[in-house]
Amino acid sequence: MQHWFTYPNIDPVAFRLGPLAIHWYGLSYLVGFLAVGLWMARPAGRKRLGLTAEQVQDFLVYALGGVLIGGRLFFVLADIVTKHTASQYFGDMPRSLINIVAVWNGGMGFYGGLIGVIVAIALFIRRHPQVRFTVMADETVVLLPIGLALTRIVNFINDELVGNVCNPDRPYCIKFPSAPTDYRYPSQIFESILDILVLPIMLLLYRRRPPDGVVAWTWFTLYGVTRSLAEIWRQTDLAVGPFTGGQLFSLAMIAIGVVMIWRSVRAGRRTDASLPSPAPESAAN
Repeated sequence: MQHWFTYPNIDPVAFRLGPLAIHWYGLSYLVGFLAVGLWMARPAGRKRLGLTAEQVQDFLVYALGGVLIGGRLFFVLADIVTKHTASQYFGDMPRSLINIVAVWNGGMGFYGGLIGVIVAIALFIRRHPQVRFTVMADETVVLLPIGLALTRIVNFINDELVGNVCNPDRPYCIKFPSAPTDYRYPSQIFESILDILVLPIMLLLYRRRPPDGVVAWTWFTLYGVTRSLAEIWRQTDLAVGPFTGGQLFSLAMIAIGVVMIWRSVRAGRRTDASLPSPAPESAAN
């Protein structure tokens, strides 16, 4: 059987600036945040949010912190539960604690990052109470599939999150350096394709100007669908009956998302413009 692809062995380091190594992983996050930021900072987006370009930049800092903290803590917790690696993080105190924050060694959990961003939105709108949570969420998710798709491609480059063992007579399967004895599904690429297919759906839905929250909860639901499908090919460390851990989280996302779409449509509230944030007291005096 002639297979279509061989693993490309791309260097995880995109380029170097003197002693500083710039990894593809970091660049995928950067591009994703730039896409989200540019979308939110466009005039229509700022008008709907009632924020200045500088305030949008402030929100991106909140969101980045939420992604990094939530994503890393979720990964560490999942690593401890599935691989029993508590000693790696707490065995040689206090030096081992550095492993909890060692994002540069890889390991981020999507669901933790999602929770982190939700918390970041909640904290941000406490400072900007004129912004509705659902409106902020709507504007945040439209171009989010770009960052998600790029991150999965980088997972492929980094030889991580490899797929399940594949029948060798399927020409699209690949031997990964981390699992050289078997052909495996390129599940990272499959998931990247599923993620990017959500993008035109989000753009078309946004153009229809649905009630507040419908765009955000539609993305939430669709991610549950695409992740559930991707888990069919992706190797897992945790399974409960016929479902992987990722599918259980994703099925919960689908159920919650459908209910919240219905509630948003029923509420029928549409925000096209918000009052601008009040000027800080120091600036007003």
